[in-house]
Amino acid sequence: MRRALALARLAEGQTSPNPAVGAVLVRGGKVVGEGYHSRAGGPHAEVEALREAGDLAMNSTLHVTLEPCNHTGRTPPCTEAIVRAGVTEVNYAVRDPNPSVSGGGHEYLENAGLVVHEGLCGEEARHLNRFYIHAVQTGRPYVVAKFAMSLDGKIATRSGESRWITGADARAEVHKLRSVVDAVLVGAGTAISDNPLLTARMEGYEGSQPRRIVLDSHGRVPIESAMFDSESSGGSVVATTDAMPEEHRRALEKLGVEVWTFPRTGSGQVKLSVLLDELGNRGTRSLLVEGGADVFGSFFDKGHVQELWAFVAPIIIGGPEALSPVHGNGVPRPSKATRLGKTSLERFGDDVLIRGYVIQSSRVEKENVHGNC
Repeated sequence: MRRALALARLAEGQTSPNPAVGAVLVRGGKVVGEGYHSRAGGPHAEVEALREAGDLAMNSTLHVTLEPCNHTGRTPPCTEAIVRAGVTEVNYAVRDPNPSVSGGGHEYLENAGLVVHEGLCGEEARHLNRFYIHAVQTGRPYVVAKFAMSLDGKIATRSGESRWITGADARAEVHKLRSVVDAVLVGAGTAISDNPLLTARMEGYEGSQPRRIVLDSHGRVPIESAMFDSESSGGSVVATTDAMPEEHRRALEKLGVEVWTFPRTGSGQVKLSVLLDELGNRGTRSLLVEGGADVFGSFFDKGHVQELWAFVAPIIIGGPEALSPVHGNGVPRPSKATRLGKTSLERFGDDVLIRGYVIQSSRVEKENVHGNC
């Protein structure tokens, strides 16, 4: 199962809206076939493993990171291929939350006489496909908030300068993160002050690029902005309101930028819940929010964040006018603060990444998970 997880990670970020899945076939204590799902519309991991095993799949055990599908989508059901190949036992890590699959694959295989087990390495498999699982369960993308700050909690100097707070190693890790999400979002202020590309740029990288989104309620972001560069395969979107001038809208659309209009909040901003619904309807499984402080504040105030990446640099900026990472309304007392669980620390050069998952107190997980590998 560890090998199946490693195979699945080879295509992490490249299979959306499908999950990342790896599969290994074992017969007589030896691996006879393995495979992974490399792209949406391509063969599933189980089929790739069966193809490699050939006749050796007979009387083998299949280890797969997600419950085999039992429905026809872009490809035929994996369960039928598993049974036809003569596999006698299936061990999958986590149940597929997709209503057209969940439990159906397990049941089909058992009814066909196979021995079926669920849950080995379930926690690792769930983490690997947390974007997919959340999106299927909620209809909205999984939101990762990412910011870089100084040791005294500043994301920019009093003059607004923010390049570069963290070092090259930390910035390289951000590019890796962009390569595995479906979309990246910033506010108009960040787009204007930093003029970011919002693309994944690693040496030799030829994978997919995230869709680039800017929240721009009033049409303030210049059409010359780097994120509107048509060379990126991910495409660009301006999420706006009816307050955007029609002339600016036409200029953006002439560049090939998509302009989505949403209802306004009381303060005149794009209503985030409607934006997230729209992204979910368009098959967006994951969204990386990169700023600025007001945007982070809105996402945290409304409980829209599932995961946080906070890079901390060993520098002191100081000054009461220097920006902190999260604005918004905030909370009246510490007991009401957004709390993270499963936190981890990792060093990138001199910088430290604090990573954690927002604890959703109202949500009770009901997963048949038997712990770590």
